[in-house]
This record gives sequence, structure tokens and C-alpha cells, in this order.
Amino acid sequence: MPRQSRQGGGAGIAAALCCVALAVHPGLALGGSLEGRIVTLNTETTNPDGTLAFVSRGRTVSVGGLVEFALLPEGGNSALDVVPVEVDISANRIEFTYGEEEGWFWEAPFNGYVLRFEVECALFEGFAIDPAFTTLPVTPEHIRTEGGALFINVAGMDYGPESRLALDFQVSDCLLG
Repeated sequence: MPRQSRQGGGAGIAAALCCVALAVHPGLALGGSLEGRIVTLNTETTNPDGTLAFVSRGRTVSVGGLVEFALLPEGGNSALDVVPVEVDISANRIEFTYGEEEGWFWEAPFNGYVLRFEVECALFEGFAIDPAFTTLPVTPEHIRTEGGALFINVAGMDYGPESRLALDFQVSDCLLG
């Protein structure tokens, strides 16, 4: 997820881009699974006119086993960069955990995570934010699904070593992509 340095705001404070949130839905463990599915993760930030201000290099994996993604800053030519985060995906859950760095995600219409699963169906039938695990101030309004894609908007939120987000899903039975 991208970040932007905050001028004059104190040492080590960064603004960052990211995304994640979904709506509460009963019976989330029913149905299909994310295990074995191919997924690509990007961080994206949009300008007020909807154009992209930043898109990270995409990473593609097959869900299963250890942590699927361990994102690090990319060091591009832009003032925006990726915030270090680990993303662990299991059968019906996605968890985001952050490292020792502290800062804030740059304010934008969208600044967050985009996970695109290779499917030709509406993959997500429902979701819930796990309040016992989650420390980011994510609400269902920060999360959107579209076909096989999940968008999590963390614009303007603070992050640090205690920051976490967990989403539980009801996944459809559509074929693996």
C-alpha cells in the first residue's frame, strides 16, 4: 500500500495507501473456500477525479500454506510507496498485520488493497470484520466486493505495530480459477 511523507509532521510519520472492510453476514463458514485459488494483490491510490495516483507492482500467488504476501516499500520515483504488511489468506479469512513502522495512510478517495481472485463469478457472498482481532478503524463502508475482487480502503487511518485487520467471508462454490 502506498504512503507519502508528511512534511514537517515529525520524524518517521508517513501517509500510506491501503484498503479493507466488509459487511457483517451470518453463517460465513458455509459454502466455498479461498484455498487453492489464484489471487493477485495490489495497493492502489486514486486522485479525486478517480484516476490512479499509485499502483504497486502486483504479486500473484495460490492461496494455501504460509503467509501469502509480505509487502515491502517499492522505492519508486513517486512520493507514494507501499506500507510494509503481511497478508495471510485461509479458507474463509484474510488477515493483515503490520510491522514496526508507524504512520498514516494518505487521505484519498481510495487508498488501499485490491485482491483480485481469478474467477468468473461473484466470489464473495458475505463478510464480517472480526472485532476481536481488528484494531484498524475499518467499517463495512470501507470494503467493497465486485465479482472476484475485494477492495479495502484504509485512507486516512493510522497504522503501526499493533494494527491488524481480519475479515471473515462466506465464499461461493464457484469453480477454482
